[in-house]
Amino acid sequence: MSRQYIDCREYPSTMNCSVALSADSDKELLEAAVQHAVAIHGHTDSPDLRKQLASLFKPGTPPLKQTQAKAT
Repeated sequence: MSRQYIDCREYPSTMNCSVALSADSDKELLEAAVQHAVAIHGHTDSPDLRKQLASLFKPGTPPLKQTQAKAT
């Protein structure tokens, strides 16, 4: 299995979270992402949260800098 990641910088929030998580397995990444979402963002661990987070996984590793989309 290849490395995967999820990056909070891609999802605007009032706290401007800059955490990015990566792991070699989906299971490990999901557990870390759920723990982060619950402890830091105040979400409740649920099957829906887990499904939503897993759908946001991307292959590879997070970029060092997050690029912002320019307004047109």
